[in-house]
Amino acid sequence: MTRTDGEKLASLIEAIVVNSSVRTRRTSCMMGCKHGCNVAIQADEKLCYTIGNFEPSAQAAEAIVAYGELHAASKNGQVPYRQWPEALKGHFVTRHHPLPKDE
Repeated sequence: MTRTDGEKLASLIEAIVVNSSVRTRRTSCMMGCKHGCNVAIQADEKLCYTIGNFEPSAQAAEAIVAYGELHAASKNGQVPYRQWPEALKGHFVTRHHPLPKDE
């Protein structure tokens, strides 16, 4: 059975995060077909992002994990543009604000 590009990219990312604080979880579909190989960057109480339009390459996987680490280390999920890995620039699809805490 032929693997999808998303499955190939996920495998590349998973191989890198073994030595990272980033955690991964696969989903079958993010309904972003026009942006193929989508990845969600999420954390509690932080801005969340969907990034996409990636080829399943080691360079893309490394940039995704590097950005995930920067996002995790940030206070609110915002990472200054100058810190973004070059291979990630131009790949942001959406930004989501964190859900409000129950009071």
